[in-house]
Amino acid sequence: MRPDLRLGGGPASTLAHPAAANGGLVAHHTVQTSTAGFTLTLVSPEWMSRRTLAATIADAVAELRAVDFAYSPIRESSLVARLRRGEVAPDAYAPLADLVARCDAMRAATDGWFDAWSAPGGFDPSALVKGWAMERAAARVRAAGITDYAVASGGDLTVRGNAPHGGPWRIAVHHPYEARRKPVLLELTAGAIGTSGVTGRRGHVVDPHRASAVEELRAATVMGPDLAVADAYATALYAAGEAGLAWFPTPEGYTGTILLGALASHR
Repeated sequence: MRPDLRLGGGPASTLAHPAAANGGLVAHHTVQTSTAGFTLTLVSPEWMSRRTLAATIADAVAELRAVDFAYSPIRESSLVARLRRGEVAPDAYAPLADLVARCDAMRAATDGWFDAWSAPGGFDPSALVKGWAMERAAARVRAAGITDYAVASGGDLTVRGNAPHGGPWRIAVHHPYEARRKPVLLELTAGAIGTSGVTGRRGHVVDPHRASAVEELRAATVMGPDLAVADAYATALYAAGEAGLAWFPTPEGYTGTILLGALASHR
């Protein structure tokens, strides 16, 4: 089965399709922000013009850039950077208060293993914000009338509807440390996959209980309805290891997998 999307084994990527089974257009677009690169694959309905499709892409890209501008911790003028410097309070702006509340909810859901306040330098919601930005961009795509799409970045993605070939999106998740291993193949028509460690990076997640980077060789994958939540869960699962599998499955439909060496555990 030929995959439509690949996660791990390098940057998230999509395979080019010459045409859509539904008679519409297939568009691929990439964009880079201060913190991440994103790939959008849109399958337009047959009635949609190229001009409308292009405007939809521009709208989704604008949303990704707006979230980056407001919440990237490495942008000195962002709300998050100002919060880290003590220039604003967490409840100073409604969107910032909502973001803090989301992070607090994930801290409670993961027994403190996801903790945006434990990052070096202060509050850093990056593990949740990227998924949130991608879901907001996806919402713009849906508002324009497109129901078949994928938004991917690194080891994370959110999809809806069908791939250009007319069936479910086929996703290949590659092993982060053994390039020759056969990837795990998944099929989705709605939902998200959040990962931590599948790109082979080590030391990028902080253990909030020890205030030190997690150095163990492992990777975590979480599937569920919303990418912001799945991504935060994946970060926490990466930090907690097998103990974090006790959180899954959740009542909201999130499931977790952790890879330790050559072995995988699921919940």
